[in-house]
Amino acid sequence: MNQQLSSLHDLSMDDTGRLHPPPSVLHELNLANKRLDKLLADLRNEHNADADLRHIAREVVRAVELNPDIALACVFLNQIAGTYAVRHCIETAVVVVLVARGMGRTASEILSLTAAALTMNVGMLRHQDKFQCKMGCLDQDEMAIVHRHPADSAELLKYAGVDDEEWISAVLLHHENDDGSGYPEGKCRDQITQNARMLSLADRYCAQVSARNYRCSLAPNEALERVLSDTKHICDPALTEQFRRQVGKYPPGCLVRLDNGELGVVTQRDSGDGVVEVHCLRDRAGKPFPATVHRRTSEPECSIAEVLSEDQAELRFSMKQIWGAQAAL
Repeated sequence: MNQQLSSLHDLSMDDTGRLHPPPSVLHELNLANKRLDKLLADLRNEHNADADLRHIAREVVRAVELNPDIALACVFLNQIAGTYAVRHCIETAVVVVLVARGMGRTASEILSLTAAALTMNVGMLRHQDKFQCKMGCLDQDEMAIVHRHPADSAELLKYAGVDDEEWISAVLLHHENDDGSGYPEGKCRDQITQNARMLSLADRYCAQVSARNYRCSLAPNEALERVLSDTKHICDPALTEQFRRQVGKYPPGCLVRLDNGELGVVTQRDSGDGVVEVHCLRDRAGKPFPATVHRRTSEPECSIAEVLSEDQAELRFSMKQIWGAQAAL
């Protein structure tokens, strides 16, 4: 009976009185991923791709706005289908949307930044999955492709009809470092825009929380501290504050063990008080709970004791099980 009531609660009514499930954030992001994969693969043959890329960017922005917690959880639960190369761009775009909104950027600015995140690696798209699967270090020729890809991406976008300077600039500068050690041109300090810094933070963070063949993923709390304390980058207080606030130490999708021994998944971002909600899936003895159990980390013995990898947690669940119809495939 409770499941039936929950299912009815998830439904929405249209103008004709018919009940429909709400739009799914996960489904929308997967559709955007599929469209982006096809468009980027053929971008060299496009001469007016600006409108199509902006359309996909709007889809990503809309998915994040539907439910920011579910959108962010997709980054950690690997529920976005497709190759790593394109999925990483979608995940980076999700984080960019959250941070840009937090900083009060206009809708047009957010759209340009989102489009930049979706296209930042198009110049090496054909190589990226091969690099991802390689067990050892990249060779000299492969590193040259990596160091050249921001410039190659910017040029390819211009060729494909993109003339938005903020979009192109963010793509071109997102691997430059304040100390001049970045690429492709070794720019530094005031030569690097805040938009490029935002894209760089999101790109590096999403890369570090994703597992690679040659290394394990970092826990979200460790990745957050690593990217925000990187000495190659000058501290931008406004950007750093919003990145920390919007992503959080324990973001939705983060697998955790509580002080009481229970295992679960974080479901909501920290609202500013340091407290997050956890959907617990196993008790301290490792047995599944017979009914839904939610904990707040402000409750006794419910503080987060440890962030777990998927292998450590050994939890199997669908996003729909945790967030309902808005996280359905």
